[in-house]
Amino acid sequence: MVMARLRRGTDYRTMRAMAETNEFSEVRAGSDVTPLSLSDDAGTGPSPPEPSAPSAEALTELTDRTVGDVRCDNPFMVAENVNVHYGDNHAIRDVTLEFGKNQVIALIGPSGCGKSTFLRCLNRMNDSIESARVTGLITLDGQDIYSKDLDPVALRARVGMVFQKPNPFPKSIYDNVAYGPRIHGLAKDRADLDDIVHTSLERAGLLKEVASRLDEPGTSLSGGQQQRLCIARTIAVDPEVILMDEPCSALDPIATAKIEDLIDELSENYAIVIVTHSMQQAARVSKRVAYFHLGRLVEVDDTDKIFTNPQHKLTEDYVTGRIG
Repeated sequence: MVMARLRRGTDYRTMRAMAETNEFSEVRAGSDVTPLSLSDDAGTGPSPPEPSAPSAEALTELTDRTVGDVRCDNPFMVAENVNVHYGDNHAIRDVTLEFGKNQVIALIGPSGCGKSTFLRCLNRMNDSIESARVTGLITLDGQDIYSKDLDPVALRARVGMVFQKPNPFPKSIYDNVAYGPRIHGLAKDRADLDDIVHTSLERAGLLKEVASRLDEPGTSLSGGQQQRLCIARTIAVDPEVILMDEPCSALDPIATAKIEDLIDELSENYAIVIVTHSMQQAARVSKRVAYFHLGRLVEVDDTDKIFTNPQHKLTEDYVTGRIG
């Protein structure tokens, strides 16, 4: 059998590399390799040549040019030739991508492909990592977000972040939402602050559930409620872009459905960038999808095209479950 031959004398890493570059795929028309019939006995009939691991150049060729259109209508945030290094590790390689207003774009790819690293570049979260070095250009409404003249705290008010696990502050529900408007001076008085808190909770779909409990700790809420509280905290400072790093990975299906409905509603007012491992979630909530692999942006297209007719073989292998 073919797989039996491959296992003998072939280590796991080589097999994995060959699988990712389609070395095990069916023989294409016009190939001079004779396929081995499953009915052939071992040692009889023509033997296929022993496959070899792909070269570094071959892996680079697979992902060094983005397929599809990285540009979009009405771009509000733009990343141009972005590279990220953690010490000697080149985590993100020459990524260019535009983000449109009132649009949800999903970043997908196998674990370790760089999608979350790229997401953190968009509001300078990598600044807190000493070994991180970001090059290239990222602009928000035409302004370089890595400019020395731009305060990262002010940037994060414009580009909010919702993390993988709910992380409410050890404060009351009210104070969790009021924290941002207070430090940024967005409320004139207590009545103004009350209005911001109530409006944010309402837009996050949480007000009815906590209206009589605003003085209780945010940590007393369920996991799904805590995540919606974190979303309310994010939108309380009226950002222009919302980044979401796997916001539903720690939630049950009912809570996940509420967050997804909320994402759809918020997209009417915000640009949203979401990292997800769930193909179903990406298909449900996004208008565009960007597929990352080994630190490179492989393909970008409308969501329907990515999941029904991807142009790149790596994208097809990922969305069909062959890799990842």
